[in-house]
Amino acid sequence: MKNPDYLSHPFEPTKDELPPELKYHFALDRRKFLKLTGGGLVVAFVVQDMFSFAGETSSTGSSPDPVSGVGAWIRIGEDGKVTVYTGKVEVGQNIRTSLSQIVAEELMVPVSSVTMIMGDTDLVPYDAGTFGSRTTPQMGTQLRKAAATAREALVEMAAKNWNTPATGLKAENGMILNDAANKKIGYGELTKGQQLLMPISDKVRVIAAKDWKVAGKTVPKIDERTFITGKHVYVSDMKLPGMLYGKVLRAPSYGAKLLEADITKASHIPGVIVVKDGDFIGVAAPDIKTAGKALQAIDAKWDESKGQPSRENIFDWFVKNASGAGGGRNPGNTKGDTERGLSEAEFKHSKTYNIHYIAHVPLEPRAAVAEWTDGKLTVWTGTQRPFGVQEELAAVFKLNKEKVRVLMPDTGSGYGGKHSGEAAIEAARLAQEAKKPVKIVWSREEEFTWAYFRPGGVIEVSAGVNKDGAITAWKFINYNSGGAGLDTQYKVSNQQIAHIPSNTPLRQGSYRGLAATANVFARESHMTDLARLIKMDQLAFRLKNLEDDRFIAVLQTAAKAFGWNGSKTPGHGYGIAGGFEKGGYVGCCAEVMINSDKEVKVVRITQAFDCGAIVNPHHLENQAMGSIIQGLGGALFEAVDFANGKILNSGLSAYRVPRFSDIPKIEIVLIDRKDMPSAGAGEACIVGIAPAIRNAIVDATGIPLNNLPMLPNGVLG
Repeated sequence: MKNPDYLSHPFEPTKDELPPELKYHFALDRRKFLKLTGGGLVVAFVVQDMFSFAGETSSTGSSPDPVSGVGAWIRIGEDGKVTVYTGKVEVGQNIRTSLSQIVAEELMVPVSSVTMIMGDTDLVPYDAGTFGSRTTPQMGTQLRKAAATAREALVEMAAKNWNTPATGLKAENGMILNDAANKKIGYGELTKGQQLLMPISDKVRVIAAKDWKVAGKTVPKIDERTFITGKHVYVSDMKLPGMLYGKVLRAPSYGAKLLEADITKASHIPGVIVVKDGDFIGVAAPDIKTAGKALQAIDAKWDESKGQPSRENIFDWFVKNASGAGGGRNPGNTKGDTERGLSEAEFKHSKTYNIHYIAHVPLEPRAAVAEWTDGKLTVWTGTQRPFGVQEELAAVFKLNKEKVRVLMPDTGSGYGGKHSGEAAIEAARLAQEAKKPVKIVWSREEEFTWAYFRPGGVIEVSAGVNKDGAITAWKFINYNSGGAGLDTQYKVSNQQIAHIPSNTPLRQGSYRGLAATANVFARESHMTDLARLIKMDQLAFRLKNLEDDRFIAVLQTAAKAFGWNGSKTPGHGYGIAGGFEKGGYVGCCAEVMINSDKEVKVVRITQAFDCGAIVNPHHLENQAMGSIIQGLGGALFEAVDFANGKILNSGLSAYRVPRFSDIPKIEIVLIDRKDMPSAGAGEACIVGIAPAIRNAIVDATGIPLNNLPMLPNGVLG
């Protein structure tokens, strides 16, 4: 079988974005597939067409052929309602709405008639997860084709019903119309009594973006009222009959080993279940207060590791503990002769950029509810990878995956931080012992301590440039933080680029934009320094060294909206930066003000963004806004403080995130490229924020800040 589309996507995630790769692929025999979806017309995305189009439209379900490699399917029921089944999940990015718009557009039905079934491993086809800005370009493309295939099939069915050529028929508002004969028939009437399954036709014609009537427009978020009024039930809100509340004993520091634990006192508390299974110790109780009391009653002794690095010496650690070249999507790139390019340059510039670990700080910490019924495990949890969590649960409890069901109610944000299933495993183990449903909600301190972080790293950059602005050499070595956004988009014939993994003392993994937040910071900071070295305008220098028209366009658009060539107030500085990530192009300008006390205030940010054809402008703007504000925190003050294996700022009182008073004036300019495929928007908009602010600071003061965060105390050192 050919590789599924998600494996061949050019913006596939790096190795440090995900836990170990899953081997599971969804497969159903045809009878089970139709039984699952019910009657009506079902169009499935099938990687390799297992059925002929004509044969399946008239089949009665006798074919034994499996439907494998399914990415998504659409069902049009006998009531005319449209149901979409996808493994993608909603984590605040509003894909339930945008995917519904895409389906509604192709099927020519109102958005309100489309229901999305998302992230339920019993009901939806396998999906690797919601990450990497892949939902819109991949799932959106699949669903467009599936909906268009369904539309054409319905037209053919109506033509057969009326014994008339299909060319004179059209779909409109959930019906097939025959204007010449003044006839119409609803989708539900056409599919009534049918069990039809067909693969997507690669030859199907989808509606061009320039002709969109539903997609491409701002429509309200589906179910927005339930979120606004607080009626939406997150996992942390869930209550099942007889449910207990769980707590888990945590180690006092990273690397600590449990020597012994006395659970006697905890076991004697009425209503408390205690589980001691290897190094896992947890309790379940009728209420949270009792669970906390039981946990405190456990007398545990630990052997804590010595000599671990701290925040103060972590950057030396990364370099000294490098584990060799390679890894990630961009393991490295070498062309030309970098050393010769440096020696022949009229000017040289070398700098080291240090990147601290930062936390995801999701609004909703990890949470899970687990229940065992007749040997089957059902878990509700906030995760970006329901099938990944299913895989973890099946492995831990030695179950067939068919005996594990994972459901993902919309969760309170992820930012790449919810790929793993720790809370699900903990709740399931306690529920197994208690023989009752158990809910675990991590505390904010647990989330800050035991969830994984955006990797810290060291980036060494050396470059050569001539007076005319031509870059003669580019050497870019990244230790530990990752390979996303590693390659340069600027013209340079002599370059050496590499990501060198390092041993990490803290858990690390995916973050919004991955390592692109670090790599673009280093690259765009260095580009501005090169421009200043030859006394050339930051924007002009970039444009001279770019050939990509879309990259040039976002920089020019941002600069124009910002007023790049306008006069500056004394004590103010302008900075610019750009990036390309996961199919999106971003240009960002920033203005900062520095007062007499050397306090830095970000005054305004202007960002231009091109991610192809826009599906929902308002939701896209929200994505960009969220990225800008999150990027502001990572640029200025977010950093994990740690020593001797302990996290020292494990609460929002000690871990600084952006506040209302930190937010500058923000202008977002969306470039709607209806001539280009739609790309994802969750990651690219964050990458230009930190370097644009940094470049504005150096413009105002001449002081280059080369660490992230740049201003942990809010003032220039």
